Amino acid sequence: MSGHTSGSILRHHARRSARVNFRRVGYAVASAALAISPAAHASLFSGDTLDLVANILAWVVLFVAPAIAIAVFWMVHILPERIAEKNHHPQAHAIKTLCLLSLFFGGLLWPLAWLWAYTKPVLHKLAYGTDRVVHQPPETLDASEPVVETVADEPITPDPDPPLVAGTSTRMRAAH
Repeated sequence: MSGHTSGSILRHHARRSARVNFRRVGYAVASAALAISPAAHASLFSGDTLDLVANILAWVVLFVAPAIAIAVFWMVHILPERIAEKNHHPQAHAIKTLCLLSLFFGGLLWPLAWLWAYTKPVLHKLAYGTDRVVHQPPETLDASEPVVETVADEPITPDPDPPLVAGTSTRMRAAH
């Protein structure tokens, strides 16, 4: 026993026996607690009441919860369409189509419809002079009216005297 004195060995054994005693006491307390505890019950209900509660819970899980989940899924998927109509987006019909496609593809296209509903169509404004379109509900449509009207502050008229572009002559300009 090199480096160990008899006192250090005795202290080591005393600590070890104290640890073993704590384990034995812990096991004894746990066993006593289990022995005196009342029997566990799986439910607050018993008998016919338990059957009734189980039947109600089964109906809710099988029919009510899926119906609510489908309704919420559908309502979330038409949000981009509603946003596009509210903002008078000129491509609202295409966004509506993308929302419907997203329903069939499990929601994979929905983020694209969401982003598209919030964007401003730059090329549409260049072509038509506005980036807003009034969408009429189907009940108010008349066969003589166009389905979509553009909203513009002033009518778009061609410039009678367009400016010269570099490299064109006055004779080419007059032809236009």
